[in-house]
Amino acid sequence: MEKYIYDEKNGLWFELQGDYYLPCLKLPEGEQQPVGLWGQRHLQYIKQNRKVFYLNLLTSGKLNGYLSDIDKQAEEMFFRLVKQIAEHEGVTEKLKADNQMKWVAQMNNIRSRAKEVINNELIFS
Repeated sequence: MEKYIYDEKNGLWFELQGDYYLPCLKLPEGEQQPVGLWGQRHLQYIKQNRKVFYLNLLTSGKLNGYLSDIDKQAEEMFFRLVKQIAEHEGVTEKLKADNQMKWVAQMNNIRSRAKEVINNELIFS
């Protein structure tokens, strides 16, 4: 028996596995886009909590694009939130020049709050 056969009726290749011919199926090749920290966090979330959604994205070949888009949205939202909160609370370059430790403490606090907002709004929803 041949290892591979082609069925002209349906246009599929089949591979011999033991006593059976199984179709040679591949996921569609999607363009690979970089996925950063936020996208990786969201990937773990949907793998654990939204399995059907994850499998639909995976089998349709749209997973990488989806995660890349989430990552870009989260990154833009993070920088925008940090900037807006810093302006609202008066954390400026003047404070940075006058009292570096206070500026670092306040910026770390602002960044933590921005991360929490993004996690609640985008990543874990």
